[in-house]
Amino acid sequence: MATRDNPAAAGEQSFVLFPLGKKRFALPAETVTELARPDRLQTFPHTTRLLIGVLVRRNRIVPVCDVAQRLIGPGAPVRKFYLIANRRFAAAAEWTALPVTGECELASSALLPPSTGLPHYVRGLLALESGEIVEVLDLEKLADAREEAAA
Repeated sequence: MATRDNPAAAGEQSFVLFPLGKKRFALPAETVTELARPDRLQTFPHTTRLLIGVLVRRNRIVPVCDVAQRLIGPGAPVRKFYLIANRRFAAAAEWTALPVTGECELASSALLPPSTGLPHYVRGLLALESGEIVEVLDLEKLADAREEAAA
């Protein structure tokens, strides 16, 4: 039986909603580690369009993938925070930082299947009570360097 204290009983899952410009996207909550204020981004000459540098966070080197260009295009506003999430590299999960434009929000909702015509990195959709539809991203597919090379 679904209850307010047990949304999973109604098929709901928890997601972290994050803004990029005027649009919001989501990741499954279990993949998100934290929302961090900007640290000193270490850049280096051999980057890709997505990999813009690294952060040192909790004594770990964390790659920073700026997915805004892929998600909302070249007009992406300045990103103010880093959303730190787990991403699978080969057989291990590693942290990846995604620059986002504002505060994140935790939401519970049922994951709906993606609509036809959405990019392959959209895992599903959330229909929020406000009427907003939010794309849930597959971080591995979104940040895949092989996909970026083909783009």
